[in-house]
Amino acid sequence: MSSNQNDIWLKASVIGGLWASMEIIVGSFLHNTRLPFAGSVLAFAGTVLLIGFYQLWPQKGLIIRAGFITAIMKSVSPSAIILGPMTGIITEAALIELIILLFGNNYASTAFAGILSLSSALFHKIISVIILYGFNVIAVYVNVINFALKQFGIKEADPEQMLYALLAVYIVTGITAGITGLLLGKKALKLRSEIPLEILKKGIKEKEFFAISDEQKTNTLLLWVHIIAIPAGLFMFNYLGMVAGGIFSTVYVLLFGYYYRKSLRRLRKPVFWSQLVLIMVLSAIFWKTGKDGISLSAEGFWAGFEMTIRAIFIVVAFSALSVELRNEKVRAFLFKVGVGRFYQSVGMAFGALPNMIMLLPTAKEIVKKPAASMLKPLIYADSWLRYFKNK
Repeated sequence: MSSNQNDIWLKASVIGGLWASMEIIVGSFLHNTRLPFAGSVLAFAGTVLLIGFYQLWPQKGLIIRAGFITAIMKSVSPSAIILGPMTGIITEAALIELIILLFGNNYASTAFAGILSLSSALFHKIISVIILYGFNVIAVYVNVINFALKQFGIKEADPEQMLYALLAVYIVTGITAGITGLLLGKKALKLRSEIPLEILKKGIKEKEFFAISDEQKTNTLLLWVHIIAIPAGLFMFNYLGMVAGGIFSTVYVLLFGYYYRKSLRRLRKPVFWSQLVLIMVLSAIFWKTGKDGISLSAEGFWAGFEMTIRAIFIVVAFSALSVELRNEKVRAFLFKVGVGRFYQSVGMAFGALPNMIMLLPTAKEIVKKPAASMLKPLIYADSWLRYFKNK
């Protein structure tokens, strides 16, 4: 591999590690406070950082590489669900990379990149919710919002109007994120700083990021079973109805829920089950709304029950898939087709992650001084790169 290619992967390791560190700090704060729009807040922070890092290292292909590294690091977090984190992060990075590549590194292009990056978080959330619960959940959301609008004497809105209103908000925040990233990156060029000596003394060790529990066995055949079962289950729910989809998903969950029980952390969280109960209640109440207001609906209850069964199936299926993707044979295949440097970069970023987190501001500091907090990982970037090269 050329020196230039090695250099760009090292830089991607630095960006990926620092981006993942910020995701962990901000994500933990949002999780503990239960604030809404958590994904959008993380997308805002990620957009600022990526555009800021590009001011330091304006290299073609760097942002998308960093996106893949961060996605892998995020995907092996305790949630064990790979769909949301990986696709969301990679989409953000790909859009920012594409827009800067096409239109250059300037205020207009970074603002446009910010709009697309933040808007992708909105559409990603919508698509994720539809995959998890099905299209019925959209009708429930629309009726809940219109019920709330009625209480304030506001005219009802159709789904398109609600989407346009949300997009307007995301356009403004996207422009803000893009320009903020550009300004912070330029400022970081003047304020470059060295990593504190006590951090360097602790050293960095490459970690096995694909590790799973010793008690969890993997099987290549099961990988294909899950790849086929997920679209098959969704097809049954969408086109054959609740009975066919419910029977298929129940059999699947019973077969594989126990087998992958060590990886089903999400099912052990009370908040997950409370969300399902809330979906069922809202569906039963708001499935149909008319001039007389809201009323309990048996049809709505069964629609909510279908969404609940579907959600459990999706969680189990993607947890199982995430385990099998860590199969030794899968890793060997990826090395064989030429992504060994990618694995090494992720390993290095994982090894540096605890030290990177130590250098970043706390969640409280991020809330009080968001701009200064975003600047901090940028000013240490060159120092991390030199340290990675020495390693």
